[in-house]
Amino acid sequence: MHRVMIQPATYENVRQAVDRAFELFPVEIEGRNVLIKPNVLRASEAKEGIVTHPAVLRAVVDKVEEMGPASLIVGDNPGLFSYGDNENSFEKTGLMAAAKGYYRNIGNDAQKVPFNADYLPSVSVSRAVLDADFVISLPKFKTHGLTILTGAIKNSYGYLPGAQKARLHRAAGSPERFHEAVVEVFRLRVPDLFIVDAVVGMEGNGPASPDLRDIGLIMASDNAVAMDAVMATMMGLEPGRLRFLKKAEELGLGSYDIDEIEIIGELKILPDFKLPPAGGEAISQNKVIQEMMHSRTLLRPQADPDLCTACGTCIDQCPVSALSMDGDLPRVDSDICITCFCCQEICPEKAMTLK
Repeated sequence: MHRVMIQPATYENVRQAVDRAFELFPVEIEGRNVLIKPNVLRASEAKEGIVTHPAVLRAVVDKVEEMGPASLIVGDNPGLFSYGDNENSFEKTGLMAAAKGYYRNIGNDAQKVPFNADYLPSVSVSRAVLDADFVISLPKFKTHGLTILTGAIKNSYGYLPGAQKARLHRAAGSPERFHEAVVEVFRLRVPDLFIVDAVVGMEGNGPASPDLRDIGLIMASDNAVAMDAVMATMMGLEPGRLRFLKKAEELGLGSYDIDEIEIIGELKILPDFKLPPAGGEAISQNKVIQEMMHSRTLLRPQADPDLCTACGTCIDQCPVSALSMDGDLPRVDSDICITCFCCQEICPEKAMTLK
């Protein structure tokens, strides 16, 4: 039986809840490669409730530091709105300071791995994810217009740097298939511990809704299916209605049956919690969002011949080897490029643009 901790907390005393999470789900961190992955959708202020609150990240970083010397990385690949904007997203939200120097732009180093061919034959995953001995996922208690809620399973969608997120959205084709695609990404590297920021949650049409909800909790588990089932129940939603939870259970990743989950704390349904439409219409039928995702899949780097010095830095630094020299200019292989913006960020002459 999997367990889920539900602990009262504020951002001022969040460390107590984090300590409790590590007591309930003990881990050996000393000498290991540890990745802490918050939910960083886009550049925003902490008070907007769009990302994992910096107080939660800071408490987890402090705890890991105290548990013994380890190789620690804090990172995420922001969502559809913020490709190539990792530093700015972390800075503006306050997560950069909370990371205490352990932040790394994990989008600049990726490795291609096999994927479910029903969607894409392969995807590129941040190498920090693949190299981690221990992954701590820090989701935000939020709704999502396509998956209804974004919690422990959906937070792993940030494993994918660049425009792959939009490409996979389009490859899925329907909300139901996207639910299943999210699970396929999640199981590329299942995190070891989940600590959810539910001090201030989000309702309505997330994941960037202005409708915030004071919940006053930190939640934790070592099983994502159980965690998301409890979150769904708190939102007033039957977990079995979520296709991604059904798919995860079918794959043996856990059970969403509340009767099979041990609750450590008090499980209360949030009254009148506002959910997005259950069919995914909030995103799948939103023309602006769909056009934006399509445009992101078409972006490719291009060198300005007036600025490029053919130094080869972009080729050396491309995480998926999508660039090669063609005469005096680097050219991109569109089938390989993941539009991670790394070449644009690294170019000393600022010669790379995306078109």
